Amino acid sequence: MTVSRALVFATLMVAAPFAAYGQFGGMPGMPGAPGGMPGGGGFGGPPAGPPPACRELLAMRDEVQKHGTAIQKANEKKATVQEACKLFRNFLSAEAKFIKSLEENSRTCGVPPDAIKQAKDGHTKASGIGKQVCDAAAQGPRPAGPSLSDALGAGPVMPEGSKSSSGGAFDTLNGNILSR
Repeated sequence: MTVSRALVFATLMVAAPFAAYGQFGGMPGMPGAPGGMPGGGGFGGPPAGPPPACRELLAMRDEVQKHGTAIQKANEKKATVQEACKLFRNFLSAEAKFIKSLEENSRTCGVPPDAIKQAKDGHTKASGIGKQVCDAAAQGPRPAGPSLSDALGAGPVMPEGSKSSSGGAFDTLNGNILSR
């Protein structure tokens, strides 16, 4: 797979897990959470916000999305593989940290097990693509291939056997034929 195809595929793989990250919206303290709103208990008490761990998860999710968007923009502007490798490393690091926090706070924040599984699967695929991109970056720029004349075995000069010594009506190398 060429590097440009890998980057296009990577862009799709990076964007796909964001759907899984949005699945943990039923966090305690948020509207629509199972069991209602904690702290809202009776008549008009102020609703409590989400627990700090859940706010951190949301911030990490946004950070992962920011890195994913950076990869997408780099792909659109046809960035070098070295730049793409750096972006992938940042993305994968943020995503791994986010997944770890998802696992640690799944009960507190109401993260469904399917969302964690999807995030892990997406991370595994993105890691594979990141490895391909960084391997291509480590190889450095590829040397230019042979030119067409090299491939055909011809040089930039015509072979000696094809030169005509008699001259022709359009032979301007030996002077104007009309002036002879």
